[in-house]
Amino acid sequence: MRIAIVGGGIAGLSAAWELEKARAAGQDLDYVLFERSDRLGGCVRSEIVEECIVEGGPDSFLSEKPAGRALCREVGLGEALVGSNDAERKTYIVVKNRMVELPDGLMFMVPTKLIPTALTRLFSLKTKLRMAFELLHPPRPSDHDETVAELVRRHFGDEVVDRLSDPLLSGIYGGSSEQLSVRSVLPRMAEMEAKYGSLTRGMLAGRRKMKKAATGGAAEQRQLPLFTTLRDGMASLVWALEARIAPERIRAGVAIERVERHGHKWVLRLPEGPEYFDAVIVATPAGVATKLLQTVDGELSAELAAIPYASSVTATMAYRMADLKKLPEGFGFLVPASEGRAMAACTFVHRKFAGRAPEGIGLLRCFLGGSRAAEMVDASEGELLACFRRDLEEITGVTAEPMFTRVFRWKQTSAQYAVGHAERIARVRGRLGHLPGLLLVGNAYEGVGVPDCIRGGQHAAKELLERVGTGVLVGE
Repeated sequence: MRIAIVGGGIAGLSAAWELEKARAAGQDLDYVLFERSDRLGGCVRSEIVEECIVEGGPDSFLSEKPAGRALCREVGLGEALVGSNDAERKTYIVVKNRMVELPDGLMFMVPTKLIPTALTRLFSLKTKLRMAFELLHPPRPSDHDETVAELVRRHFGDEVVDRLSDPLLSGIYGGSSEQLSVRSVLPRMAEMEAKYGSLTRGMLAGRRKMKKAATGGAAEQRQLPLFTTLRDGMASLVWALEARIAPERIRAGVAIERVERHGHKWVLRLPEGPEYFDAVIVATPAGVATKLLQTVDGELSAELAAIPYASSVTATMAYRMADLKKLPEGFGFLVPASEGRAMAACTFVHRKFAGRAPEGIGLLRCFLGGSRAAEMVDASEGELLACFRRDLEEITGVTAEPMFTRVFRWKQTSAQYAVGHAERIARVRGRLGHLPGLLLVGNAYEGVGVPDCIRGGQHAAKELLERVGTGVLVGE
């Protein structure tokens, strides 16, 4: 059996690693991973600059999603896992140029503690009263999707949409709560509303269940930090996977022109000629998959083309700690779009994780996403840094010249789970059911985080291996 993997991001690499393990165990298979750029890893990119760890893409992953930590251990990076400094985990929202700390007991965007919510400067009295009366919301089962903003507005009002849901989701998805789907982005909230009515009551019930489960769970699971990264950068995982896959299995710098179906075979059209495979795992952004698969299935290609994407920019700036004395404790701050700033978020990297920079140096990582990124992703590096530095000065009071800066642009790489996304993916899976041997993985389908992409790549490879074992790979 011969398998092609198109796309060398973390999803494609995870699929390749599963196939490599099967091959090493004696399974009769051949596979090739194709990547159009000269670098593997996709949006996972790390650099070491003047002994500082600089992340161009994701700086960590959620610890509670097991696929990330498990794969790191599997490839020898167990000792390199670094948890977030949760004792210092404070996050701020910028309101009228001032950083306001998120109140204690706020679970994502739902208040669960009365006194901190009552005392916070983040919300007006009107919003606080609405939060108190939210407990009276009756159950509201629904058979249709809606935006996150619609659900949050119904329970807590416009101010919570503006100051919480929008900046929080911008930081995760690079998008707006006015477009993102509740069912695909926050399915638990939709379930809570249907069962409890009040999101606050639903969160409190969920917290009680979590505490009970943690009491009886494994010690490691009980002590997991919120976020996990790697000692030498997130790209350590990419490098470890690449090192464990034979060089002849990886063909970087190769652009696939299109994928075709000929009988029971899949054909990859390359610049140097066609290559034939029994199965193909497409691990590219949906927009790229659309073009590759146009001649295979027009309906499938149209569904993929309808998945929107957003761009983003990250800029890391290094400072002497003496120049950062005005920074508050905590992990960083989020900036609502209503503040009218270029910056969407800033992470105090040296506070979030240990070992990111030598002693005496602090790292600030600024983020720009969503509609703000669409307007500025093509701006010059000088223009971007000027905007970030101006925002930093006006919000934090930091005026010093950075020791160094590093800017990364990610054009159309953040999949947006818009209203109807779950139904669209169901239709995509339905079309794939008529195309044996073709699988799609990546951040466009069932999760945008690193562990989600790992899990998707692993699942695709295992599914192919199971099909081979039962003799139904290509529908003979």
